[in-house]
Amino acid sequence: MTFALEAAGLGRRYGKTWALQNCSLQIPAGCVVGLVGPNGAGKTTLLHLAMGLLDPSAGSIQILGYVPREHPQEVLTRVGFVAQNRPLYTDLTVEQHLQFGARLNTHWDTIRARERLAHYEIPFNRKTGRLSEGQRAQVALALALAKCPQLLLLDEPLASLDPLARQEFLRTMLVAATEEHITVVFSSHVVAELGRFCDSILLFAKGHIQLAGDVDTLLARHKRFTGESNELHQFDRDPAIVSRSQNDRQITLVAQTDAKISRLGWTEHEVTLEELILAYMANPSASMRPFRWEAEREELRK
Repeated sequence: MTFALEAAGLGRRYGKTWALQNCSLQIPAGCVVGLVGPNGAGKTTLLHLAMGLLDPSAGSIQILGYVPREHPQEVLTRVGFVAQNRPLYTDLTVEQHLQFGARLNTHWDTIRARERLAHYEIPFNRKTGRLSEGQRAQVALALALAKCPQLLLLDEPLASLDPLARQEFLRTMLVAATEEHITVVFSSHVVAELGRFCDSILLFAKGHIQLAGDVDTLLARHKRFTGESNELHQFDRDPAIVSRSQNDRQITLVAQTDAKISRLGWTEHEVTLEELILAYMANPSASMRPFRWEAEREELRK
């Protein structure tokens, strides 16, 4: 099986500091995967390694079966990439960007790009430097999708977008992924949106993958507990307790379902994806057993 993105022991070091270390994962085709984590956790580094913009310091990475630094043309032909600052030529019009892209890319779909931009009433004769943040984001996405990619990589595409522009961008991305069978991997700090648009999540902490999994599987394997116990310290040694907090009225725990919690005196709740991600981010030492995409999905279907 050829994976859209596959890494084994992947790492990138700057001097003595590891920006990414011991990263091993396999993303099958057809997924929409969200990368989350604090700044400096390794998300952008992974995307830059995937595009061949960086050399690995350790391990290996393959994109659609190709090593990016060894087969740059094969990767560039098959992958659409939107960097965090959405690089566009501010003195060129939208129309000139489309013409420029058509000259540089073998598989270029000008018609679909025009349809996407026309849908959002983006003027083709306007310079991109005079567009709003939301319009520039849509132009960058339309250009990336016009390449007819098999894999779409997006680095913080929602940064600086207002809520409406964010929704429109995500909707465009999801429709394209569904209709054109594109694998999407995107990093984001907008945690609340991930559950609606992602199949799977990769949470990074201090250059490592802290949590990985199918969204439904992760939610099924965690619960939130509330109770009035004053014995908060009794949970300190249980690695299945992800986070714990206490106020004057109650204790709240976010825990894996195999945590050693007596149900007596506790109220069990479903956990939201946002609660789960924030719980793990607050406790970088917390982790789950390694995730295997296909095996986990098959188990969930049973």
